Amino acid sequence: MTSPSYGNRPAIQQDVPTSARMYDYCLGGKDNFAVDREAMEVVSSHFPEGLDAARNNRLFLYRVVRYLARDAGIRQFLDMGSGLPTQANVHQVAQQFQPDARVVYVDNDPIVLAYGQALLADEHSTTVIAADMTETEPILTDPETRRLIDFSEPVATLFLSIGHSIVDDGILRTMLRTVWDAVAPGSYLVFSQMCGIDRAAVDEGNEMSRNLGLVWRNRTPEEVAELLRGMDLVEPGLVEVVDWHPDPDQPPLAQVDEPLRPFLGASRKNRRVMEYGAVLRKP
Repeated sequence: MTSPSYGNRPAIQQDVPTSARMYDYCLGGKDNFAVDREAMEVVSSHFPEGLDAARNNRLFLYRVVRYLARDAGIRQFLDMGSGLPTQANVHQVAQQFQPDARVVYVDNDPIVLAYGQALLADEHSTTVIAADMTETEPILTDPETRRLIDFSEPVATLFLSIGHSIVDDGILRTMLRTVWDAVAPGSYLVFSQMCGIDRAAVDEGNEMSRNLGLVWRNRTPEEVAELLRGMDLVEPGLVEVVDWHPDPDQPPLAQVDEPLRPFLGASRKNRRVMEYGAVLRKP
């Protein structure tokens, strides 16, 4: 892989939590700071099921990429807002079933870029681009994207657990539609985000996130359905991600640190927030 140029990276902030590092902590990762761990403990005190939701989303990623590569024959992947490298990354899953699969990761978090560059240093079929995923058109025309992805052929674009990081519906909808319009027939788009089961849960979650300094917007399932209106859903449609073709035999995630362990399995009793999403296919 030719190492992409990132220009002047922004400084890595250690005094404000970020959703990418909090997510890493939920997955048993080590690329996070005390402020991220403390923030996740606050979230868990309000929404104990939030840990399960985050981990369910990563398990969803594995099942989705496996489906796309193994069953749908997709060999090109664009992972928008990819987050920190962890276990079962997109290229690792896809290449189990399509050895020549090509993957472009996109993120603008400086720590994600640093770790992504290190992970992919010897990968010729995978790259990472420093970009704001809401500025979609420059990503689609970036030389590194074009080097690996042929948009005349089907491609899978992943927007996994990123919708809540974009508070403006118009920006989010434009981002999704720009990709949808640009890709070839037979392409797929995957979307998930944190949802509340009702308006009260959404409002409480958004207020808590603001107090933590996070750019965050939970939505209701109805609001997510409206964002994706007009796109063709793959069965079983828009669902809590844990219910998208569940597989009890898929590879497990790493164990979480001791402070989070009491919250594992809390979703069996607490169901106010969830990761909600779907796989969509362009006819």
